[in-house]
Amino acid sequence: MKAFINALLGFKNGEKKLNLEGGVLGVVNAYYGCVEAQGRGTLHCHMMVWLEGGLNPNKIKERVLQNGDTEFRDRLISFLDSTISNCIPQDPDPKLSIPASTHHPCSVRGLGTSTSDIDISILRQKDLHHLVTSCQLHRHSKTCFKYWKGPPEPKECRFDLDEKNVREKTEFDMETGEISFRSLDGLVNNFNDTILQCIRCNMDVKFIGSGPAAKAIIYYITNYITKSQLKTHVAFAALELAVKKLGEIDPNDDKVTIRAKKMIQKCAYSMISHQELSAQQVASYLMDYEDHFTSHQFRNLYWTSFESFINKEDPSPECY
Repeated sequence: MKAFINALLGFKNGEKKLNLEGGVLGVVNAYYGCVEAQGRGTLHCHMMVWLEGGLNPNKIKERVLQNGDTEFRDRLISFLDSTISNCIPQDPDPKLSIPASTHHPCSVRGLGTSTSDIDISILRQKDLHHLVTSCQLHRHSKTCFKYWKGPPEPKECRFDLDEKNVREKTEFDMETGEISFRSLDGLVNNFNDTILQCIRCNMDVKFIGSGPAAKAIIYYITNYITKSQLKTHVAFAALELAVKKLGEIDPNDDKVTIRAKKMIQKCAYSMISHQELSAQQVASYLMDYEDHFTSHQFRNLYWTSFESFINKEDPSPECY
């Protein structure tokens, strides 16, 4: 992840000035990413990236709708279309063989050296074709419809991926300010060509710009990066305290105190027994790898205490 942030995003941690040369997405002003384990235990990162000069949704709508800045609108659409792809690149030569043709694209390191006499652009397109087909092309499974209640409700993929979801070009609604993104293949997750060819694993990239979709994406990502998950070291610290307290035998302890000590031990064991840790997570903790990545430092906000103080100072009964 550090190599991704440094080389692909072009953000140099520790430097006071921004890297104006930028990265794949442009000049990065800030980022925040949280590492999470999926159901099968594989670690993956959800990351938000702020670009220098990027406008919030309200500013974008104001500039285009109220000020009539169509040049800005066209440049924004051009940037999005050049940065985000969502279709399988055409195979330039079915007879051409590269490492990704005979092995899984994620298991090889790019193009290899045996095809050095062939145009590099053709080789890259061939490699990208295999990567998108293997990593980005969605194939429906039971998971897609696990929330489907059956007829008469329509059977729709919960990831909103369907071959009918096709839009030839990105459009900006001049009445609502909502951006409808280009979708050349409804079954292909959004990706960036360069990032996909470098990291060689599945990805999804979205622009948070306007409309209900922006709110949904903000909620989705914020929900991930702010999840309250009991850390392993916290659980074991609690267990250590419970064992220590239980071991402190005092003949003068009454029954209530003894029961309290046993309750502490039970709570500690209960916390640990409810932890879902995959082998990858265990290895990550043992290797002291980071579970989040951020460009800035933050102060803790104890929300419960803060909310109680605000409610006490300025009650809002209509919110409850």
